[in-house]
Amino acid sequence: MQIISGTEVAGKVLTECTAQISELAAAGIRPGLAVVLVGDDPASRAYVRSKDKKCRDLGLHSVKHELPATTTQEELLAVVRELNADPAIHGILVQSPPPAHIDEAAVVRAIDPAKDVDGFHPINVAKLALEDPTGFVPCTPLGCQRLLIEAGIETKGAHAVVIGRSMIVGKPMALLLMAKGPGGDATVTVAHSRTRDLGAITRQADIIVAAIGRPGFLKAEHVREGAVVIDVGINRVEDSSIEKGYRIVGDVAYDEVAPKCRAITPVPGGVGPMTIAMLMSNTIKACRQITGK
Repeated sequence: MQIISGTEVAGKVLTECTAQISELAAAGIRPGLAVVLVGDDPASRAYVRSKDKKCRDLGLHSVKHELPATTTQEELLAVVRELNADPAIHGILVQSPPPAHIDEAAVVRAIDPAKDVDGFHPINVAKLALEDPTGFVPCTPLGCQRLLIEAGIETKGAHAVVIGRSMIVGKPMALLLMAKGPGGDATVTVAHSRTRDLGAITRQADIIVAAIGRPGFLKAEHVREGAVVIDVGINRVEDSSIEKGYRIVGDVAYDEVAPKCRAITPVPGGVGPMTIAMLMSNTIKACRQITGK
């Protein structure tokens, strides 16, 4: 059984990023990423800190806007417009979820699609569906696809089941797996919370991508012998035996599922590190496309 290390593959992606950053620096160009956070959600704040640190570690220009929870829709849109117009910024990310009074879809639509490194703008969603390589793909599914490629998992002709239908992971993951080329050409089934007899579907799968947001949801009974399982879940569960009082687990009941698998990603250390690595990669891609370098 192969454990697919996201930490290792993310390291490879970041090494590629470093080489591209050096190449751009030689041409006098420095990729820039702006992250906007509204409110003080602890998990969101931690994500923003880690993204900012990774940017600085790689030598990217990093801008962080931390706005109070009382920020209005118009004030947030004004920040986005300012970043759209800033030639030093090539990627813009507004951390999700914003406070309840913010219309997140309107904010996403306000971002210049050429700087939408999260891949959520309708134009980039359309480009993914059309297999247009100039578009941006959401970082988590893009990272999952890269893990499959690096692990040598053949997707061509495989039956892949994606559990979850969000715009962040499930839908773009299905489109990537269906697309022509490496990491694609699969036959894809999308299952979700309303799917009847989920096990009958997942037991047919050569590849399962679990992105449903429920800790330990996918169990041994859902998986056939020799399947490949990509666990996208990052769930915090209480655990009084640990000093911090909780542990991070995936959507897969790892201990019972792993023995049946040909390959599986762990949590933590699987998909998680890939998300930030692909964000850096998307930012460099945006810089190259905007500057023509």
